[in-house]
Amino acid sequence: MAPTFTEEHEQLRATLRRFLADKAPSEAVRRSMESADGHDPALRRRMADELGLLGLALPEEYGGFGGGPVELGLVLEELGRALLPSPYFATVALAGQALVVCGDETAKARWLPAIADGSLTGTLALAEESGSWHVEDVRAEAVPEPGDAHRGWRVTGTKMFVVDGHSADLVLVVARAATGPRLFAVEGTAPGVTRTRLETLDPTRRLARVDLDRAPAQPVGPEAATGYLRRVTDLATVALAAEQTGGAQACLDAAVAYAKVRVQFGRPIGSFQAVKHKCADTLVKVEAARSAAYHALSVVAANPPEWAERAAAVAVAAVCCADAYTHAAKENIQIHGGIGYTWEHDAHLHLKRAKSSEQLLGSPATHRRRLAGLVGISAPEATKGHARGNP
Repeated sequence: MAPTFTEEHEQLRATLRRFLADKAPSEAVRRSMESADGHDPALRRRMADELGLLGLALPEEYGGFGGGPVELGLVLEELGRALLPSPYFATVALAGQALVVCGDETAKARWLPAIADGSLTGTLALAEESGSWHVEDVRAEAVPEPGDAHRGWRVTGTKMFVVDGHSADLVLVVARAATGPRLFAVEGTAPGVTRTRLETLDPTRRLARVDLDRAPAQPVGPEAATGYLRRVTDLATVALAAEQTGGAQACLDAAVAYAKVRVQFGRPIGSFQAVKHKCADTLVKVEAARSAAYHALSVVAANPPEWAERAAAVAVAAVCCADAYTHAAKENIQIHGGIGYTWEHDAHLHLKRAKSSEQLLGSPATHRRRLAGLVGISAPEATKGHARGNP
């Protein structure tokens, strides 16, 4: 199963690609990643006002355009191709989709319109010191105010690797309440919240440590939240896979273009068999990754009742797309030769994004263990965090 892209989808893809080529070339990407914000707020505003991208995958009743995972994946594929430093992934794919599936109409009405119009940035804080992205491994604690839970909650704990957590207006924190893991909304500037930007490999995507010391919080969604939180992480994982596919395609395109014009021994290096093999092998991996990502987007969009079907599609996409992006980024550097290793060339930026994205929302090894557990060829502990219950 794969999505059927309509004429409107293809028009959106073409429009976004032209927009990014014009407004976010390499020079603009470098200015954004070196800026204080880590992105260009003016460009984000144009993405919202001129293209409606921030509301594309949000419900119409909350100011969005009614799209879903397929439309979100299409946008992220193009953003990944352009290597755009932007809070789009954190705001729309993480926080926005968490709100969409939470079932809390009050929370949706409060925050989704602001996300759609570009006036609010958000993120999801799940992983902690252990580095695990499994909901069941959360140790941050949430307790109601003494005497009256309706007065509010307090969250205490440390969250790591929070995408754009240093600047997000809204931080959706997964914390453990008496009933189990649950989602809580915390304002980024609330008392008791300390945010520290982490020094990371990838300069185009910022991560943060968020320390919470009895930070005021508002519960979002149901008390028994484990099932839908797994759905949120699956959705985000597939969105990331689509972004990785776009980045892998950009690396392949750059390598092929350079192989056509770089002359060595009196002929283009693309005519040498070894270079041909590198490009061909990369093409196979990129096309396989795209197929896996598109299939997973369709499965997640259909929301099948069979949890194993969704879980398997997500795991395959996560593994294939991470592998393809890293492979394509490495081969792009190899084909470019010495210039590919220089700071002035963009090849190293893609490799850094590829290696960083490998660990975001779970490493390829984690997803392989998940897939192995689903087909019954691994020990029970290999599927920790995914084998319990049927969301």
